[in-house]
Amino acid sequence: MSITTRITLFTAVVATLLSALLAIAVMITFHRYATGSLTDEIVAAGGRVAHEVEHDQLTPPLAQHRDRNLQVVDPRGVVAAATPQLQGKPIMADFTPDHRNIAKSVVCGGVFPSGQCNIVVAQSAHKRGQDWIVYSASPTVPPYVDPWLAATVGGIAAVLALAITSLGHRIVTASCLRPVAAIRAELDKINETCPHRRVPLPSSQDEIHDLADSVNQTLSRLQAAMQQQRNFTSDASHELRSPIAAIRAEVEDALQAPEETSVPQVGNAILGSLDRLEAIVGDLLTIARLDQVWTVERAPIDLAALVTTECDRRLDGNKRFEYSLEPGVVVNGDRSRLSRLLANLIDNAERHATTTITFYVRHSPSGKRDLHRFPKGIAMLEVIDDGPGIDPDKRELVFQRFARLDTARDRDAGGTGLGLPIARQIAEAHDGTLKIEDSPHGARFVLRLPPA
Repeated sequence: MSITTRITLFTAVVATLLSALLAIAVMITFHRYATGSLTDEIVAAGGRVAHEVEHDQLTPPLAQHRDRNLQVVDPRGVVAAATPQLQGKPIMADFTPDHRNIAKSVVCGGVFPSGQCNIVVAQSAHKRGQDWIVYSASPTVPPYVDPWLAATVGGIAAVLALAITSLGHRIVTASCLRPVAAIRAELDKINETCPHRRVPLPSSQDEIHDLADSVNQTLSRLQAAMQQQRNFTSDASHELRSPIAAIRAEVEDALQAPEETSVPQVGNAILGSLDRLEAIVGDLLTIARLDQVWTVERAPIDLAALVTTECDRRLDGNKRFEYSLEPGVVVNGDRSRLSRLLANLIDNAERHATTTITFYVRHSPSGKRDLHRFPKGIAMLEVIDDGPGIDPDKRELVFQRFARLDTARDRDAGGTGLGLPIARQIAEAHDGTLKIEDSPHGARFVLRLPPA
């Protein structure tokens, strides 16, 4: 069954039970009121006859109501007078008035028809110094009191249950399921050709509104991811097209004028483009692996040793390395990934440094803003070059894929545009950060990692 049907059925059952309980309570109240009123009438009828007995004014008829029965019993226990229905019958009850000269009880059977119960009231009458007893009775009030009253109360209860059920159905449909249906219909229309569409927000500030808001936020993130994927594909195609076009041009020139070139010349001419293709494809593969969920292999790594090891591989370069390495700064991480991170930072620094690249490794206490992320302090690695530096408004741009600043657009000086994004992804996978911060000269890349 649908949610609407289930909630409507639940509402109907609850409304029926509550309406039935309300109807029973009302009928009990009416029954008690009617019984009390009838008892008062019986007492009044018996009191009138007792007054007549005391003043020797007893005259028929004893009862003024056809359902009322009375008996007058003399001091010897003999019925001296009775209504026509009880003529010749024994005393209707075996109890006598108490010290208050009155007693009440319900008597079933006996002098009354079989299966009938009556409210019987016994009252004392004093005549010539002797005690007489006047019994007055009337059939008890039935549980339904009156057929018309029972039908009225039952009808009102049924209408009330039906109204509550209808109202519950309308509330569920209008307040809950109608907005949900609108959200579902809009989601069915959203696809890759129209990712900008959003589901409608209900006017009420309730859970459905929060659901729609969360869906819209998710759609916004998906749209951003799709746009990033499109940009990535476009940039990758552009980056791959350039070296391929260069290789094609060299090969076509060689084919058109074979006597003016040789295999070694063609090979040397296209080797640079092939190296660039290899670098781009390698970075693309690395990006694809990093985008997947991968587990960081945790092992103790000394950052100072990592820096010296990586720099020793580049001693034949044309840039000078300077160090300020604090010993004992150890982190838990993946050695190959962190080596790749450092290599990308050094590659970037070598492309832009004028003469010198400086490395700093130290342990720093956590500031107030970093305390929740680095509760045990910070293991810091800084790579600083003495190049032209990066403007503050472009410091986040360099971490976007295939993004290179105008000063580095030359393919001979610039990289693939993926090195720094890869480095940041590796840092974040190790629960750290990689940022560009202020420096008196050049660019200053700061890596922060939680210490071991």
